[in-house]
Amino acid sequence: MPRVIVLGSGTPAPSPLRWGSSFLVQIGGEWMMFDCGFAATYKMYRAGFKATDVDHLFFTHHHSDHDADYPAFLLTRFDMSIGVENEIRVYGPTLTKQITERIMGEGVGAFWHDIVARTNHPLSLGAYTGRGGVLPRRPPVIHAKDVGPGKVASGKDWEITAARVEHVQPYLDSLAYRIDSDEGSIVFSGDTRPCDSLTELAKDVDLLIMECIRLKDDPAHEVAGDYETSTVGAGQTATDAGAKKMLLVHQSLSLEEPEAHTQAIREVQSAYDGPTIWAEEMTEVPW
Repeated sequence: MPRVIVLGSGTPAPSPLRWGSSFLVQIGGEWMMFDCGFAATYKMYRAGFKATDVDHLFFTHHHSDHDADYPAFLLTRFDMSIGVENEIRVYGPTLTKQITERIMGEGVGAFWHDIVARTNHPLSLGAYTGRGGVLPRRPPVIHAKDVGPGKVASGKDWEITAARVEHVQPYLDSLAYRIDSDEGSIVFSGDTRPCDSLTELAKDVDLLIMECIRLKDDPAHEVAGDYETSTVGAGQTATDAGAKKMLLVHQSLSLEEPEAHTQAIREVQSAYDGPTIWAEEMTEVPW
């Protein structure tokens, strides 16, 4: 079965337990990343993985809790490279290509000065050759692409399809992704309210990684009800899709309180009777 590592399973609000969204997936020896929220690169290394392991990165949308660590990921992947890694391929809704160019674009990127220094100064070149790199040291090549609904990428053992979901349009576009492979299928909901496009994308999926930000009737998150998914909404989506298992993510801090946590699980299970996992950061999802 695929390996799924939870790096970030929270919201924009930082806490010692969870912060931002990010996940690693391994299928057939290939590693991919979904979202790159706050501190994702640091948490990746703490969990025993490296930025150079990842060759494909998919963004669900461009809220900061899903992409704020993108510069750190790109810069770390380049700095730790020895020049033999695959070129990184990045996919996401509108703005993905523009954001990438503004971070690392030749002559215009906010961090292009760093690339110039590390590909020219003897200090950086010595570190590069010390790791096994062969001069000259080349700047990184980043293949960033704006994508929409439909097939967006494939590998030796997998194919990824996207569907548009409903979150904060028209300000930001949002996508959910489905991975299909011989090892199993996974859907990432991203941030969304329950919607038909997500239910259809998740039809009979092995693992639904589903936003669950609040209790069904939580007055503190009343406005979120129109734009994100509650406990019952997550459970009903999994039931309607026929998902075999669900991982709950993007939990608000209020759901960490023991009483609220118990109620959240109860509400999810009132709408979905399949196996349900409460995401914890830097842990692997059991199959």
